[in-house]
Amino acid sequence: MNNIRQRENQILFFSTIMLGVIVGISSLLLSILLDMTEKIFLAFQESVKQPVATTVLPEQRLVSVLLGGMIAAIIWWYLRTKFKPTISINKALTGQQMPPIQTAIHVMTQIFYVGTGGSIGKELAPREAGVMLSQLWERLLQRLKLNLSKDDQQLLLAAAAGAGFAGVYSAPLTGMLFCVEMLLKKVSKKIVLVSLTMSSISMMIGTLVKGFGPYYRVGSQYFSFKFLILVIIVAPLCGLVGGLFRNAFKKAGQARTNKNSILWQLPVVAFLTGLISLVFPQIMGNGRALAQLAIDTTSRKLIWLLLLGAILKVIVTILTIKSGASGGTITPSIAVGAALGAILGLSLQSFLPNISIWQCSILGGCSLLAASQQAPLMALMMLFEISHLNYSAILPLGLGVTIAVAMSNFIVKK
Repeated sequence: MNNIRQRENQILFFSTIMLGVIVGISSLLLSILLDMTEKIFLAFQESVKQPVATTVLPEQRLVSVLLGGMIAAIIWWYLRTKFKPTISINKALTGQQMPPIQTAIHVMTQIFYVGTGGSIGKELAPREAGVMLSQLWERLLQRLKLNLSKDDQQLLLAAAAGAGFAGVYSAPLTGMLFCVEMLLKKVSKKIVLVSLTMSSISMMIGTLVKGFGPYYRVGSQYFSFKFLILVIIVAPLCGLVGGLFRNAFKKAGQARTNKNSILWQLPVVAFLTGLISLVFPQIMGNGRALAQLAIDTTSRKLIWLLLLGAILKVIVTILTIKSGASGGTITPSIAVGAALGAILGLSLQSFLPNISIWQCSILGGCSLLAASQQAPLMALMMLFEISHLNYSAILPLGLGVTIAVAMSNFIVKK
């Protein structure tokens, strides 16, 4: 019995290394696809200094997202009506098999639509790709008669999903916590070691092209003890909004158009996105541009712009999901939370002078993300890793996600 267990552990260790490499390459290729799409349709290279295409003509932004919506609608319609339907990550964890070709096209379509300016997160695509590749790997092991237990097979699937995220966002701890907190919902030494190792390898490969810079550009000030006053104000509100977000995203997903109507509904929403981008380009993409705008804001004159931008981002993202698009909700949640945090910080500057608005934005983004995903540890670590925060943020953000998730439960349970 011990020999069998030892052999399974050896196979699991080898699989962890190999899947880390395979999923890392997948995430790297998806990042390249995103860059290529942005260059072709919007003639710009997304970066921390330029998160949105503001240097092109407004009309080009409109045409880009409209064409993207039309092309994506045709691809998704064809996949959903002519082929075996794609399988979600949660269903894959129960043993259902993802069809490889359909899943690969589905994943690339998500990245393509985000690259053209569609208002949806890109983080679901690399996670789905990771799970699909892990299933293919497990089939190869079975052919070679290298068997793993059901628990270990499920662990590899969940770890591969987290590794896909880590490869795109250079966030291995977040990838591990996504596996532990959001998918498996349990923790052990084996789970942590496998998921963290796989995410770390994937992250190293993913950084070969885009480097290891921060995803959001923030200030260098340390979080002060006085900032806890803002936490008590911002976190509860972001928790309630995050709970509403979660419910809205869930309902939109359940009502998602899967048949012929996607051929007109998604282009209409894409056209709406393009119209808004004529005057407010930050509406485009996964929310990075709106979040960065909130982080960079220091003037109270922009409060109404941030409020309107957040409301529009919520509406357009929900409509995008409902009209048939697939994608993530993590970065849109960060964007709206960052805008809300900046609005509250700017509004309270008269009573709390010398507060850093970028810190309020990060607090808002982290708190709303934790509430919308019901994953406080994942949200906390994600903002740390992708923003390269210093250690002084642990206390305020930790308290913030705790309060936000507690407040969101009043909404989510309903």
